[in-house]
Amino acid sequence: MTRLDTLLTALDRGLRSVTGVVKADRPNPAGDREAPLNDTERRHAAGLMRVNHCGEICAQALYEGQSLTARRAETRDSLAAASRQEEDHLAWCRERLGELDGRPSVLDPAFYIASYALGAVTGLLGDRVSLGFIEATEDQVRQHLDRHIDKLPEADERSRAILAEMRADEVRHGEDAARAGGLPFPEMVKGAMGLASRLMTETTYRI
Repeated sequence: MTRLDTLLTALDRGLRSVTGVVKADRPNPAGDREAPLNDTERRHAAGLMRVNHCGEICAQALYEGQSLTARRAETRDSLAAASRQEEDHLAWCRERLGELDGRPSVLDPAFYIASYALGAVTGLLGDRVSLGFIEATEDQVRQHLDRHIDKLPEADERSRAILAEMRADEVRHGEDAARAGGLPFPEMVKGAMGLASRLMTETTYRI
């Protein structure tokens, strides 16, 4: 695949991600679980799932940006495999958001563009740095999902099942990146990444 092909694929994926035209390859882990919620619980769960939906849009953009500038075909293949699973996450979050009468964040397009640019710049620093960035990012996502699983209303087993499956995938993506030669990121850099993540979380929960 040429750079132009990669760029056009990224544009197509970006439009589908932001507009919600994404289908999951795997069944929704929520299954037939029930989640009887009152209005306050429903609004809170919708806010949390809006955050997670935006997070998955960012993940798509990061992987696409990194693929554009990755140097080795093996790295691009690894990024593509992880991106396909992230598409499942995106579809599951979008579906659950609709069930909760919620809507995606109006900031989704801006976060997609910013994340794509960040991914592309990271890829320019070399494949090992790019893979290390994945490992660090997925560790941040794991911690974030742990917090959201705890914050969900107790009765919301549907959202909780989705986030638990996402968590397992994110841990595996991080481990795969480390095994592929990803460079460990300094704690200071991880701290800065955490601040950026909290900015996204605080804004998209509401809008």
